[in-house]
Amino acid sequence: MTIKDKIQSLSADIFDQVRGYRQHIHANPELSFKEFETSAFIKKHLEEWGIPYTEMANTGVVGLIEGGIPSDKIVALRADMDALPIIEANEKPYVSKNVGVMHACGHDVHSSSLLGTAYILNSMKADFAGKIKLIFQPGEEVLPGGASIMIKEGVLENPKPQAIIGQHVMPLIDAGKVGFRSGIYMASTDELYVTVHGKGGHGAQPHQNIDPVLIAAHIVVALQQIVSRNADPRLPSVLSFGKVQANGATNIIPNEVKMEGTFRTLNEDWRKEAKKLMKKMAEGIAESMGGSCDFNIMDGYPYLINEEKLSDNARLYAEDYLGKENVLDLDIWMAAEDFAYYSQVTDACFYRLGTGNKEKGTSYSVHTPNFDVDEDALKLSTGLMAYIALKQLGN
Repeated sequence: MTIKDKIQSLSADIFDQVRGYRQHIHANPELSFKEFETSAFIKKHLEEWGIPYTEMANTGVVGLIEGGIPSDKIVALRADMDALPIIEANEKPYVSKNVGVMHACGHDVHSSSLLGTAYILNSMKADFAGKIKLIFQPGEEVLPGGASIMIKEGVLENPKPQAIIGQHVMPLIDAGKVGFRSGIYMASTDELYVTVHGKGGHGAQPHQNIDPVLIAAHIVVALQQIVSRNADPRLPSVLSFGKVQANGATNIIPNEVKMEGTFRTLNEDWRKEAKKLMKKMAEGIAESMGGSCDFNIMDGYPYLINEEKLSDNARLYAEDYLGKENVLDLDIWMAAEDFAYYSQVTDACFYRLGTGNKEKGTSYSVHTPNFDVDEDALKLSTGLMAYIALKQLGN
């Protein structure tokens, strides 16, 4: 029996088990850095299988499986565990029991899949060479990102993996298929918090006021020039403001306006320059109109790059495991992921697991109340990651 045959057999054997893991985690979601029960659930199963682990970033869990054949090659596999502050609108038996908290980004799939992968690899450890790190990571959804904390605490050391692999659900891809992209894949993300100060007063006497609403409007429009006239047109950049609060009234000009937005791009040098330009432009506009502006930037995740050789090889392994017709090309994705931190310090491959199925109603976008997955995706998520890991180790 080949490695592929054995993995596919084990994956089929534990499908119901992994589906149960997923439904348990989905029904008991926990917010970022509060994944105490999820962490305990993972540790319980690692202990049952005799897989040693350490704890990091408070709720993070890092297991280690050593193959029975000596080798200095090491691969890390990563899954995130946290949920989102969303009220779930689904009516499945495994709907969230924690009202206002929901696994709306598929991290329940990621964690349960990596548990299944751990079971498969542990069952085969006598027959393969190399070591595999299992990284169950907290806090992907909020800054500074659990990945950055785990890296600082040494997750990529002792032993040091030569590569790290992660998978993420994608409802735009049908269940049974996966997607890969080599090179730059996902954007950096920075959060913008802007307060425009003016002088409030009666709306019928604008000449006696300094209108922060008008100043804020000029700033929002003018900042789009940063993207349209300062950025290289060949470089994707996104600047969006999603929250504007004036708290005046039809006849009341407020003293200040608060705005919140996001800036995303795919180049670290331009990212730094753009933030300087935005701050300078906003402050200048406010001053020229008689007001002032506090322009604060919370630095977020860097851009995510899939190392080309690793990612090209992973794609070939996926084609071998699933069939070439079930492996798709991915386009650049301007969303952000803290897996990007790993990609900045070691060879990384981040691919997409299809979970969509219109007939089953699982094609809703992530981060929405109706998000759910076609659990048939779990038939391949565990085995595929195990196969990619073992092939990458040279087995």
